[in-house]
Amino acid sequence: MSSSGEHPIRVGLVALFVTALVVSQVTASKLLAVGLPFSLPVAGETLVLPGAALAYALTFFASDCYAELYGRRAATVVVNVGFLMNFVLLALVWSTILAPGLPAAAQPVDPAAFRNVLAASTGIVAASLGAYVVSQNLDVFVFHALRDATDGEALWLRNVGSTATSQLVDTVIFIGVGFVLFQGVSLSAALSLVVGQYLLKLLIALLDTPFVYAVVALAGIEDDEDEAAPAVQ
Repeated sequence: MSSSGEHPIRVGLVALFVTALVVSQVTASKLLAVGLPFSLPVAGETLVLPGAALAYALTFFASDCYAELYGRRAATVVVNVGFLMNFVLLALVWSTILAPGLPAAAQPVDPAAFRNVLAASTGIVAASLGAYVVSQNLDVFVFHALRDATDGEALWLRNVGSTATSQLVDTVIFIGVGFVLFQGVSLSAALSLVVGQYLLKLLIALLDTPFVYAVVALAGIEDDEDEAAPAVQ
């Protein structure tokens, strides 16, 4: 696949990755409850998961597409730059929170509410960053290990297989550090969180596979058009 940096798809995948990553940071502290028409072991009839689950799952879709199109090294660079951008996000958020402002009565949003929404706890931040750097690099590694094992065939297998493996590790680290270690959540409640979050991520990995194929095919069309276009003198 061409490594041209000007392709809209390449730029779009990086933009999706960064956007989903930023959104997952600012939505991580809210817990969602999704009712089920049936009962699951451990989770019961309600899946409890962090609000960041959907946005964060999209980062794996973007990184898998990027790894397929532009290679392991390029995908690893995007993942690790994304890790550093988390600190840029935190610096910008906290500089805004700590900056002097008008009295609370003159603010359109209550300063305490503003702080509570944007300033995730130390535990959540540590858990998120730790889970991110381990799982995203594992995702790229497993993706290319499966690609080598299948001689470049079975894109669906490496998309689902790499995401299923890395998301399990990610979920256990995030819930274990952020909710058990720092917030004292019971092991039974944490296990329910792990099950809920992992099932959603696994479902997204299955559902996004046709979209991975579509992105790869569209990128191939772009390459063909670039090769057919006359050179500009």
